[in-house]
Amino acid sequence: MKVNGKAYRTVWMENGKVKLINQALLPHKFEIYTCKNHLETAKAIKIMIVRGAGAIGAAAAYGMAQAALEANKDNYAEYIKNAAETIKNTRPTAQNLFTGVNFILNSIKNIDDLNEIQKISIEKANEFADYDANACKKIGEYGNSLIKRDYRILTHCNAGWLAFVDWGTALSPIYNAHRAGKDVFVFVDETRPRNQGSTLTAWELAQEKIPHAVIADNAAGYYMKKGEISIVITGADRIAANGDAANKIGTYEKAVLAKENNIPFYVAAPTTTFDLSTENGDNIPIEERSEDEMAYVYGCDDDGNASRVRIMPKGSHAKNPAFDVTPAKYITGIITEKGIIKANREEINVLSRDICHHH
Repeated sequence: MKVNGKAYRTVWMENGKVKLINQALLPHKFEIYTCKNHLETAKAIKIMIVRGAGAIGAAAAYGMAQAALEANKDNYAEYIKNAAETIKNTRPTAQNLFTGVNFILNSIKNIDDLNEIQKISIEKANEFADYDANACKKIGEYGNSLIKRDYRILTHCNAGWLAFVDWGTALSPIYNAHRAGKDVFVFVDETRPRNQGSTLTAWELAQEKIPHAVIADNAAGYYMKKGEISIVITGADRIAANGDAANKIGTYEKAVLAKENNIPFYVAAPTTTFDLSTENGDNIPIEERSEDEMAYVYGCDDDGNASRVRIMPKGSHAKNPAFDVTPAKYITGIITEKGIIKANREEINVLSRDICHHH
């Protein structure tokens, strides 16, 4: 997508360095962050300079390519294996991260020549990133069919192009609908505690000049009951074999509210997010993040200076799970790059025959 008229991806590789849009600084500052080696790339994933399922998947694949470039002839197999562990240990919930690392490992597993490994790792990392961008573009085309003129759409967290390599998942159908002149309006959940809705989704929609309003996470039910929301579309970080979907904390309650108010609830995700080895949502590992994300809010003062302000008493503790799981029964459908499917084992199995072929 374009920023100030120039086309960007969220993550790419240049001369062995991984380049990322620094998402920790948005919306106040647009800056490119450079990772010189795989350890810096892993750290950027961990501290969420890059975040979002597809974006960290591509960053992980590029990090693996960096590891291959850093390795020397004596210990390259072990070095690459250790790098894979380091990258996989950054964040536990999003499937795309593991898909990205494994995609590179599988591409080089039968090759003994280090130069060849390096060449193929870079090619395959680019292929993985391209796949993500193209998959998200297709998700937008399929998802657009669900959006009618004047629809008012609720989304949670940020599943826009910043969360992927380009286009995004939940926002991709909205971009398509807007470009088709459907006059859509988007309700943006702020998405505490890291506020990816108010900082990232709102920034993306403003860049595209799509009418929107940020609402408190607690306000969605109010607007649903008033009949002001036509459809809910969210992303996903991991989808289990039975259709249960892990996504940013707070997604589950939006799905329950949508069902209660007879509003369709769709999950948008590429096939790289499906984890067929996980039977159901109870088996998806849920990342617990630092109490500081709850204790402090980050932003800019009116003079544009970045600041961190404490909102919690010093003696209080917080709990901060980063994700929750929406059971398949609340999901109207899953929008993938292969088409829109029902959130059940049968349709996911049909889809998966395709997945194995690709990755």
